[in-house]
Amino acid sequence: MEHSLTLRRWKRVEYERLVDLGLFEGDPVELIGGQLIVAEPQNSPHATAVGAADDALRAVLPAGFLVRTQMPLVLDDESVPEPDLAVVPGRRADYLSAHPTRAVLVVEVADSSLRLDREQKGSLYARAGIGEYWIVNLVGRVLEIYRDPAPDAGAAHGWRYRSVGTLAPPAVIAPAEFPMSRIQIADLLL
Repeated sequence: MEHSLTLRRWKRVEYERLVDLGLFEGDPVELIGGQLIVAEPQNSPHATAVGAADDALRAVLPAGFLVRTQMPLVLDDESVPEPDLAVVPGRRADYLSAHPTRAVLVVEVADSSLRLDREQKGSLYARAGIGEYWIVNLVGRVLEIYRDPAPDAGAAHGWRYRSVGTLAPPAVIAPAEFPMSRIQIADLLL
């Protein structure tokens, strides 16, 4: 007799308790839609692209915003991803007692994680109301731009971005929240 497997969905409070107990010490684990996801180790191109995108964003951000690199972002009771970059309002001290719950821009750098970043994380970020999401696509050597979140029953987490585009060098992009802040796509792809 064959039994079907039951997946256990985790809540954010349970996940945070396990983190506090040190269960995931040194493991790159994220809570995505109630599931614990172990990230693949970063290869050199990925790490370099994260640093390049971090540098490019920090260079153009106005006062009152900061870039958090590979740190938790609380989206809801089932999701605490650690995006490669998240642009959030405020100062670092504002997040001393709790992780941010909103971002004006989230950036993922993707090579082997491209499908996860497009389908799972993209749907989660849209559901959380994050107005703009970028994927630095190292495979295609383009920047994928996602804007205008909206409900979509067919999406992984019930939401998707209605506006989807790609840019390649030598194009330039301005984050929707900061239209005067221009970034060369080549600076993100190195």
